[in-house]
Amino acid sequence: MNSLKNKTAIVTGGNSGIGYAAAKELAAQGARVIITGRRKEALEAAARETGTVPFLADQASLEDTTALTEEAKRTFGGIDILFINAGITGTSALIEHMPGDNFDAVMDINFKGAYFTLSKFIPLLNEGASVVFLSSIAATTHRPQSSVYQASKAALNSIAKTAAAELASRKIRVNVISPGPTRTEVLSKSGADSETVKQIFDTLSDQIPLKKIGPPEDVARLVTYLSSDAATFITGSEFVIDGGLTL
Repeated sequence: MNSLKNKTAIVTGGNSGIGYAAAKELAAQGARVIITGRRKEALEAAARETGTVPFLADQASLEDTTALTEEAKRTFGGIDILFINAGITGTSALIEHMPGDNFDAVMDINFKGAYFTLSKFIPLLNEGASVVFLSSIAATTHRPQSSVYQASKAALNSIAKTAAAELASRKIRVNVISPGPTRTEVLSKSGADSETVKQIFDTLSDQIPLKKIGPPEDVARLVTYLSSDAATFITGSEFVIDGGLTL
């Protein structure tokens, strides 16, 4: 299938997890894709595997984001699809004990970085373009020891709706995808060993009505749908994909 043929796309954090799956799916649908990441070797390997163009960049760095927009302009001219996916969970702590450096790290990537990625790409977005933010069901939950991560995702949801209103005159659509537990490397990256990751996923599976952990490919297909001509009347919406966990 080539439903996105001649479309151009940017995927931040495209070297692993949901970003990797989305980049692969977008490319498979015919889009020309640039992926970003902070780990050079992982980024280049992901680009080879997905048939995309790698660009080393940290979403927390405004300088890197500016360089990314310049590269996208040189490579593509204009952008049809912007998937703002990069993010981190940070460390878990009660509000009383939350380290300031953890607050800064999470907010710099998840909130400030995402905000200015959109801001700097707006001039490059073609009429009718699609912007998708990767949020989380955490944005509307209030679990102890996750206050900063939850707040960063809640902020994204607010930004997306404002952007949808601001960009509607150019037929640019802005939507949010909020996954529940998804089988990615995020727990391993936070320091959990393989046995701990398995136990966490097993416990979560028992709590989810559909009794499974979501595959990143499901989120990728939703990104592709929202970026296609089949979704030209959808903007300012949030799509929860969590197996019924928040029912």
